[in-house]
Amino acid sequence: MKNILIILILVLGATGVSAQKKTITTFILVRHAEKLKDGTNDPDLSPQGIERANRLAEMLKEIQVDAIYSTNFKRTKNTVLPFAEFKGLEIKSYEALKTEDIERMLQKHKGGTILISGHSNTTPWVANLLTGTEKYTDFDDSDYGNVLIVTVVEKGILAQVTCIRY
Repeated sequence: MKNILIILILVLGATGVSAQKKTITTFILVRHAEKLKDGTNDPDLSPQGIERANRLAEMLKEIQVDAIYSTNFKRTKNTVLPFAEFKGLEIKSYEALKTEDIERMLQKHKGGTILISGHSNTTPWVANLLTGTEKYTDFDDSDYGNVLIVTVVEKGILAQVTCIRY
């Protein structure tokens, strides 16, 4: 866990130097944690998912985050809820796969750090949108441990991605 935190701090700190006085915005993209298989369209987190959400909060606790966004589902909101409570931040909703919402976040929080909780298909989609590439594919449905840290000056300009697991 400490190694992941060190990587996060180095990535977030080093991006300011690499852009040479450009305003860097950092997106921390996570897929929701493990969900209950209750047959509904809006399941909550399973016990394993609650544990993972707490690990995420612990991993990020030293990081300054300016805003937290989640799709409007229990599993995505509850994945970032422990961190939001720890930091005293509100979880704001965004619409998945809506380019305008991501662009609005980039402008509103320019120079800041944004945590976004999404899904197996929307998390890679946001990374692709921000980097102007098609490099990132949907996560396997059983894979909940990816974190994509995207640093970007403008959509598709001076964008870097660091992939870690938690």
